[in-house]
Amino acid sequence: MAKLAITINKAKCVGSEDCVEVAPAVFQMDENGKSDVINAAGAPDATIVGAARRCPVKAITVVDSETGTQLFPPPKN
Repeated sequence: MAKLAITINKAKCVGSEDCVEVAPAVFQMDENGKSDVINAAGAPDATIVGAARRCPVKAITVVDSETGTQLFPPPKN
């Protein structure tokens, strides 16, 4: 497992809870109905990236903090 940096763009988040469904040990909803990261190491990397992919508004960014590689969304060339 890589060390992942997970950020949520709260302005984009619509509170769909898709990320919570996929990785409940990583994400939860805050008091404003927006996604929040509670444990960046709470699930396998593939599950976390899968949760980010499920976000309907692409509000979640996942970066391998050891290499600096952005895993999701894919970097634009």
